[in-house]
Amino acid sequence: MPKPLEAILIGAGGRGYEAYGPYALQHPDELRFVAVAEPHEERRARFARAHHIPLERQFRTWEDLLTLGQIADAALVCTLDRLHVEPTGVALEAGYDVLLEKPMATTVEDCVRLAQTAERTGRLLMIGHVLRYTSFFSTLHDIVSSGRLGRIITVEHRENVVYWHMAHSFVRGNWRNSRLESPMILAKCCHDMDILFWNLGPVRRLNSFGSLIHYRAENAPPGGPERCTDGCPHEAHCPWFAPRLYLELHDPHDWPVTAVSEDTSPEALRQALEKGPYGRCVYRCDNDVVDNQTVNMELESGATCVLFMHGHSHEEGRTMRYDGTRATLEGAFTMRRGEITIHDHLTGRTETIVPGGILDGHGGGDVSLMAAFVGAVRAREAEPLTSARASLESHLMAFAAERSRVRGGAVIEMAAYRREAELPG
Repeated sequence: MPKPLEAILIGAGGRGYEAYGPYALQHPDELRFVAVAEPHEERRARFARAHHIPLERQFRTWEDLLTLGQIADAALVCTLDRLHVEPTGVALEAGYDVLLEKPMATTVEDCVRLAQTAERTGRLLMIGHVLRYTSFFSTLHDIVSSGRLGRIITVEHRENVVYWHMAHSFVRGNWRNSRLESPMILAKCCHDMDILFWNLGPVRRLNSFGSLIHYRAENAPPGGPERCTDGCPHEAHCPWFAPRLYLELHDPHDWPVTAVSEDTSPEALRQALEKGPYGRCVYRCDNDVVDNQTVNMELESGATCVLFMHGHSHEEGRTMRYDGTRATLEGAFTMRRGEITIHDHLTGRTETIVPGGILDGHGGGDVSLMAAFVGAVRAREAEPLTSARASLESHLMAFAAERSRVRGGAVIEMAAYRREAELPG
């Protein structure tokens, strides 16, 4: 039996610790973490304890870890978006194969640079586009590719962000401000762009509209304080009242509560809400990312597609409709259900398909992505499903959409945009 693949982890937050780290614990014969870099002391110690990493292999910075050179087969980079580029580039140059959390980077230039670095060094760079690895989206892809729907004419794809997730991540949280992290169309929808590219092929041209309508200071109710914990007179009627969201609505041992405080006892959580970002009134944050955006696409095939993204849904999930010349497909991929319905034009029959697999962990995609990464590092034969080059296209689509939005919906010709992106800076 071959010995397990050895890996280092850079960034032991939610994705590193909760999504990818457990694979090594569940499959110790396949993967073993031998070092970790994480500036947050408690998170670093937590990961080290779980994976039995000795003190001399625990580092505060990725620079300290990577100065050792290549001490393992692979590296997982799970830092915040704006911190992806440098550790990934250095790891590739040092000889590591890398799994990089999405999005690749926060600028077009850096995304292209990472793909080119992987190609120049001959190292594997896989991107965490986990949806391709779920049973749901694999089934959807197989149906579209099979021709059962006929020629695809038009597609509607919706990214419905539940109201509390919008408030947590994109109003109060790390992705609230495009100057700090990625624009929302990239941070939230490069998954969706990736699925559309995978199923439908390249986009010929696109444009986009969107804005921040609701989570603004002028929409704050009269007399509302800066923080929910300062005695808000509107708490009974506010869906975003932080103590209710984090102390009552969610499991204290799961995300998003674990993002508020390492200690999830009621006392520690309340103190974190009184002092930290997640206790702020949603109308009084420094957020500037959109709460609604549409992207209108004309594909090289001649088909049209519209992506809807918004942060006001009652339920988290993606819904979609593919209209082809032989059948219509409707799909729903949420935390509670995953099903695909096909309406056949000729027979009038309707078939409902419920893809297997679990619904948590991105519908089982986290586990399948890790298995694919381990297999790709070992085999190194075929290009992985979410290689840097394959995943780059979805990022270009997202950046082009954001360029269009800030330019008032200007049409972006994607062939010219791709050429521009690949030019050296």
